Amino acid sequence: MTALLEVKDVSKQYGSDTLALANISFSVKEGEFVSVIGPSGAGKSTLLRCINRMIDASSGTITFDGVNVPTLNKRELRRLRTKIGMIFQHYNLVNRLSVMENVLHGRLGFKSTVAGALGIYTEAEKQQAVEILSILGLSEQMYKRCDQLSGGQKQRVGIGRALLQNPKMLLCDEPIASLDPNASKIIMDHLQNISSSMGITVLINLHQVEIALKYSDRIIGVSRGEVVYNGSPDKMTNEDIVRIYGSEAETLMIDVGDKDVGDKNAG
Repeated sequence: MTALLEVKDVSKQYGSDTLALANISFSVKEGEFVSVIGPSGAGKSTLLRCINRMIDASSGTITFDGVNVPTLNKRELRRLRTKIGMIFQHYNLVNRLSVMENVLHGRLGFKSTVAGALGIYTEAEKQQAVEILSILGLSEQMYKRCDQLSGGQKQRVGIGRALLQNPKMLLCDEPIASLDPNASKIIMDHLQNISSSMGITVLINLHQVEIALKYSDRIIGVSRGEVVYNGSPDKMTNEDIVRIYGSEAETLMIDVGDKDVGDKNAG
């Protein structure tokens, strides 16, 4: 498998005294499910936002699908972003609009400003939205306003919107941080299924070690803006967890030798 994403020596400096990312390097293969874990403030969200240039890296190179992301002009960046679906912790939905309308917003990057403003979508786009909502278990909610949904349902709408872009990669920024364990499992199962059945690459920020161990092909551990672990879930030790989380590690200690935890197909 070829690398879909390559991040090389990427740093991000805020002001004169905050180094959010320090010479981060890693690559992600097509179809891979990769979790980025680390404590709050480790730089996980900054990293994802640098990849699709919601913010600009201070230095380093980011190559996605053969394209050097930091060098793109506005039009080229817009085209690139159609290949990268973004899923947010707080959903970023338009609450007064229906589930269907929010999912169709996934096509806005392909529309003229006028067509987007008027909500003009093709029958094929609408049909694809219906199919995606069915896969995500939201057929009965299709015409409900989004402010009538639970948090877990809202996050599935966010996933549906991203999938309607027909992306090569999903960037998921703490998508289960606001959800209860049952809703979290539903979201993670959907993301894993999307990766395995559709071949879409998933790069996801998580705070929960045990969830990363269960679902990931690979884990990247970030501490204070640096990569301190990059490897298989099976090879992660409690020492690695201490390196990633520091003083927080005590509350996260799990038996990483327990195959029920480490087996990404368990549960």
